[in-house]
Amino acid sequence: MSQYGLSFAPLVPPWALALLAVAAVALIGALVWRRRRGALWRGLAFAALLAALSGPSLVEETREPLRDVVAVVVDRTGSQKFENRAAQTENARKTLQAALENLGGVDIKTIEAGDAPDGEGTRLFAAVDNGLADLPAERLAGVFMVTDGVVHDIPATPRIKAPVHVLVTGHQGERDRRIELVEAPRYGLIGKEVVFTVKVEESNGPGEAVEVTVKRDGALATRVLARPGRAVKIPVKLEHGGANVIEFEAEAMPGELSEINNRALASVEGVRDHLKVLLVSGEPNPGERAWRNLLKADANVDLVHFTILRPPEKIDGTPVRELALIAFPTAELFGQKINEFDLILFDRYSNMGLLPPVYFDNIVNYVRRGGAFAIVAGPNFSRGDGLFYTPIGRLIPARPTGEVFETPFRPTLSEIGARHPVTRDLPGSAQKPPGWSEWFRQEQSEVLRGAAVLNGAGDAPLLVLSREGKGRVALLLSDQLWLWARGFQGGGPYEELMRRMAHWLMKEPDLDEEVLRGKVAGADLVVERQTLAARAGPVHVTAPSGQESELTLEPAGPGLFRGRVAQAELGLYRLSQGELTALVPVGPQNPLEYRELVSTTEKLRPLAEATGGAVWRIGAAGTDAVKLPRLVSLSDSPSYAGADFMAIRRTGASVARGLSLTPLAVGVSGLLVLLGLVIGAWAREGRAWEGRGWKGRAWRVRRR
Repeated sequence: MSQYGLSFAPLVPPWALALLAVAAVALIGALVWRRRRGALWRGLAFAALLAALSGPSLVEETREPLRDVVAVVVDRTGSQKFENRAAQTENARKTLQAALENLGGVDIKTIEAGDAPDGEGTRLFAAVDNGLADLPAERLAGVFMVTDGVVHDIPATPRIKAPVHVLVTGHQGERDRRIELVEAPRYGLIGKEVVFTVKVEESNGPGEAVEVTVKRDGALATRVLARPGRAVKIPVKLEHGGANVIEFEAEAMPGELSEINNRALASVEGVRDHLKVLLVSGEPNPGERAWRNLLKADANVDLVHFTILRPPEKIDGTPVRELALIAFPTAELFGQKINEFDLILFDRYSNMGLLPPVYFDNIVNYVRRGGAFAIVAGPNFSRGDGLFYTPIGRLIPARPTGEVFETPFRPTLSEIGARHPVTRDLPGSAQKPPGWSEWFRQEQSEVLRGAAVLNGAGDAPLLVLSREGKGRVALLLSDQLWLWARGFQGGGPYEELMRRMAHWLMKEPDLDEEVLRGKVAGADLVVERQTLAARAGPVHVTAPSGQESELTLEPAGPGLFRGRVAQAELGLYRLSQGELTALVPVGPQNPLEYRELVSTTEKLRPLAEATGGAVWRIGAAGTDAVKLPRLVSLSDSPSYAGADFMAIRRTGASVARGLSLTPLAVGVSGLLVLLGLVIGAWAREGRAWEGRGWKGRAWRVRRR
């Protein structure tokens, strides 16, 4: 196919050519105004001269037609997997491809759009932009989208310069119910309620009140009734620090598309407002300063500290009230407000009659209801007035033997302590023996329950941790921790040990000795099992889609085992091993893709019609079959769709394969044309003057 045109290559500067043209127009204009004959010939001569100076050439271009390109965009996102949409999508793609091939002269570019990795829903237009980035816009003859119609990146104005036709899967009358989190706090105070605002929405539903079940960390928290379309506020109490996974689930509706969007998920970080710590010190000792400095250094700690300044052997008949600088509010602290404390610590305390037995009973009840209690044992721990021989002895996890080691020793990790999160990986513990300073006194005791995580002199238990009811107890069988704080012989990790012990007592989830948890690493789910056992069995994994599998864990350190689920699905994973369970949200907690499942022809209609295309529903209920309108091709047209057809636009695109130039104003031909016009102008003007002169003479002769 050849195309012809003109090109110019001026022989003089453009400004000179323009000046000559202006002069020629002025001269010819003057001749015409004076009605002089030969003006036309002079104009033609000047035009030929200007044309010759402009260097005209005849351009012959050989072009090869290009095939039109049609984009077929296939929606493979999660919402296309419900009912028979996936089969309808595939059947539509095959039917459309066959119809396009029958048109001829068409290249088909298939673009598949999957779930967005960031959970931003169906992004068909982003897929089109990426798929057609290397295609010239003039070659695009049309775009066909096979989708359920719920698209989340529809542009405000069409960016596609070709007709867009939308083929919608699914069927009319689809039913679905979904729950939406309107407001969800990210943080909350432990032991306090946080308020969530949820709304139930229905498509083609009965509109009756719906029961919403609320679970906290997999356990039932409450149930409420919610009417579709109305927001309802639901208070939920946070039980622990760290992530509290809250689930909201609306009861299923008969015949709905899926129950996957009947659930909404929120992860709320539990934090403590202010830690209230009660520190009761016995006779003055260097250790109480270490505890006091540690607790006072944290602005989040409210510390109540009392010290017994008189040792037991100094007790006489003087009333206790007269011995104290201020009254010791025992009734208030150990009676009325004991449950307000997050931690109670007795440092070298002995039973000197300051606390009646009823207050010791209150401490026992406080711990068993979930409180935290720590004892730092001094020399009086083994005596008859020691705490073990009070009602508190029911909490103490080790029985004193009556002997006291007073010999240098270095604390070491026990076999269990090497795996326990409180003592595992303590700074300096990797050395054999650990690079910590010596202690010089230890109460010899027999462990009754719990775990001895530190050993001391003669491998006797030094630090024992125990669970009592819902609460926890820590027993340190030496008052020499202050040597580490003072840096004696290089010191030791006293601050880290005290911090971990206090956080374990207050149920910090990361320090639980038996725990199953998961976290997201890139596109994978990492499952972690922390245990005091030497081995960890497989973990049962339930994916958001409901698929179940067993995950084998590999050792990752003492007491720590890990496994990995590659390319994890978006949604909520459920992990279980024996009595341990964990809920792990992967990706957005409530993916946009599943918020609307009912197919629609309305969302994409304005954009399709703005490009000359149309929207068609191609599916029916209960069948994989699809019905597409007939496909035709049109040249430029304001509309590419009718009552029973859809069309592509023939672009007529081509590519140049050859080019030739033929000069038009050079050589003998150009010279002859120019000379002919000049001679014609001269001849015409000469005859005109001759005629005027003869007629004038004749007129003058007759007059005489």
